Amino acid sequence: MNELIKMEKISVKYGYIEALRDLDLVVFEGEYIGIVGPNGGGKSTLLKTLLGLVKAYEGKVSFKGMNLKKSGLTIGYVPQITELNRIFPITVKEVVLTAKIPHEMCYFHRYSKQDHMEVYEILKKVGIHNIGDRQISDLSGGEFQKMLIARALALQPKILLLDEPTAMIDVKSQKQIYTLIKKLSKEMTIVLVTHDVKEITKQVDRLIFLEKNILAEGDPEEVYRYAYMRPVRVGTRNRLRMDGES
Repeated sequence: MNELIKMEKISVKYGYIEALRDLDLVVFEGEYIGIVGPNGGGKSTLLKTLLGLVKAYEGKVSFKGMNLKKSGLTIGYVPQITELNRIFPITVKEVVLTAKIPHEMCYFHRYSKQDHMEVYEILKKVGIHNIGDRQISDLSGGEFQKMLIARALALQPKILLLDEPTAMIDVKSQKQIYTLIKKLSKEMTIVLVTHDVKEITKQVDRLIFLEKNILAEGDPEEVYRYAYMRPVRVGTRNRLRMDGES
């Protein structure tokens, strides 16, 4: 497989609080990776570091051996649902269309007919084309999350990063979201942060247990047993690889 993302010796702090410590990670093209671990273990920080939203004070992130801009790769990002304002008066379709606004945005940007057609197809793909004109304040948790995924897909990403996409939604919607993500994993590289360890173990290619550093990675079932069926040495700099490597 081709190396797509490489994080080398990444360390991140928020003031005096250490979030990531000396972390190394390689993501290969087409992989579907799940990241689990305790609260405060650095899972969301890892995604934000990849996006450049958080700056590492040590280490390097590269995409195909280059920085993100030079690589030409597009990343779709689905943040935690709790970080977003659901009161703002805007429809589902309008939210997804915002992904089509160019970086050099003009004040009176007008969406093309092609933009509207593409957004409709994306809404259809995630199963919410019938609620495109609904205000976001009227959405259920599952519908809101599908809208966020649709907006990320409107960027036509090569990489999709998802941060707790099933937090605070009902069980039926959780299953729908995971079915959708599994389907998307056939089309793009996915890195998923979640607390739904048992659910994600069934479908990812590789599972990572993160607590400031990678303590275990590799076969999902083996990592699950290591991380959740016996005590874990928290805070060690050495990661235990679970893929048979020495």
